[in-house]
Amino acid sequence: MNLYQLTVHKAAEMLARREINAQDILESVSRRIDLVEDKIKAFITLTLTRAEKDAKDLDSRSEITGLAGIPCGVQDNLCTRGVATTCASKMLEGFVPPYDATAVGRLKAAGAVMVGKLNMDEFGMGCCTQKSGFHPTSNPWDPTRVSGGSSGGAAAAVAAGEVYYALASDTGGSLRQSAAYCGVVGMRPTYGRVSRYGLVAVASSMDQVGPVTRNVTDCALVLNVICGYDALDSNCLQAEVPDYRNYLGSSLKGMRIGFPREYFQENVDGPVRDAVKKALLKFEDLGAVVEETSLPHSRYALPVFRLLASAEASSNMSRYDGVRYGYRDEEAEDIAEMMSSSRGRGFGPEVKRNILLGTYVLSKEQFDDYYMRAMKVRRLIKEDFDRAFKKYDLLVSPATVGVAFPRGERDEDLSDMLTIPASLAGIPAMCIPGGMVDGLPVGLQLMGPALAEGTLLKAAYAFEQATDYHLRTPVLEV
Repeated sequence: MNLYQLTVHKAAEMLARREINAQDILESVSRRIDLVEDKIKAFITLTLTRAEKDAKDLDSRSEITGLAGIPCGVQDNLCTRGVATTCASKMLEGFVPPYDATAVGRLKAAGAVMVGKLNMDEFGMGCCTQKSGFHPTSNPWDPTRVSGGSSGGAAAAVAAGEVYYALASDTGGSLRQSAAYCGVVGMRPTYGRVSRYGLVAVASSMDQVGPVTRNVTDCALVLNVICGYDALDSNCLQAEVPDYRNYLGSSLKGMRIGFPREYFQENVDGPVRDAVKKALLKFEDLGAVVEETSLPHSRYALPVFRLLASAEASSNMSRYDGVRYGYRDEEAEDIAEMMSSSRGRGFGPEVKRNILLGTYVLSKEQFDDYYMRAMKVRRLIKEDFDRAFKKYDLLVSPATVGVAFPRGERDEDLSDMLTIPASLAGIPAMCIPGGMVDGLPVGLQLMGPALAEGTLLKAAYAFEQATDYHLRTPVLEV
């Protein structure tokens, strides 16, 4: 086996025993990137020279533990000190932050080796990583198909073996949807469980940072490092962080699992529904009690998200005016023209569309009819989950309405309609490999009450150990 094929926990064990060193691992990953990156295009910026120095420094230590020495990638909307952070937009092309995002800083403190910044839809606005300001990212299972979005670069890099794991963002489900399309594990923690400091804001009430990994154990290891209170994020929760590895391997006997009927309607492809129903039978075999339930207001989640996310994005994008940082039209004759021209040329069409919609929603004439009404429905969606979790330990559903679709087939996709409700409710949710359809991965979504990441990991690990979907990897012809 090539070293890039190892899991995080296996590589960590071998590093701790000095069976391999950090430079060996990085060399294997570097060769893999050279081999497949032209086909996948998961990265915007590579930092291999810096990674080589970090790996060499780690090898000089007397002891290597945890994530130390393990190569990772970071989505390009998380600030990295001394390394360009572009959000896949011309607006921030060449912007180099003077500080690290808190989640990135915690990985660095743990000795993680960052090999580059990963591609995404511009400012996280998109569902397939075809709307990057630089290039689209392909799906390692079939490079003619999309990798999901907006975190497609992170999921594709992990699936293709270019990194062992990645940090990505999840607003409406981009982390989970991308993980589903690429056949890897993606976790959106409870809102506030991971600091958002240094994450470039889009929809601040829903943005969250989470890990993308190859299996559930690796997910637990990364969560152990990035979770926890941060005074720099006013919404960060002051709750004790358990060792998530302790949840792995426990019995599911007596666990109550609900599956919302609204997530199994005709808008979900039949083969995907069948694969998830088969997965539910596996949970029953593992001792869980599985029952149908209802989240009646989930059918309104998509329009509610579009309205609220556009409104928040419109507000957050106002800071990009060409005055302080970002793209500036140097040929403008006055400041008004400079601001208008800089925004017009710096933003792509999807970002402009969201700004226009959000500005309209927030206008005095439309505020009550659109924004406030959407906020009221968001509360109803949250109350649906609250009621369900009084009876069930977790909920299980498809993560997407279908498998990855061909690149260029469509601009918009409804595949995030199943991930959006959890984002609106602020609850933890994760996607794991749950089946295969026509040689492409099917994502299984698990959702739990606030701070129930351990419960999700427990159920996901049990399912993973009882199946082989997580062991299947794409075959890239190179």
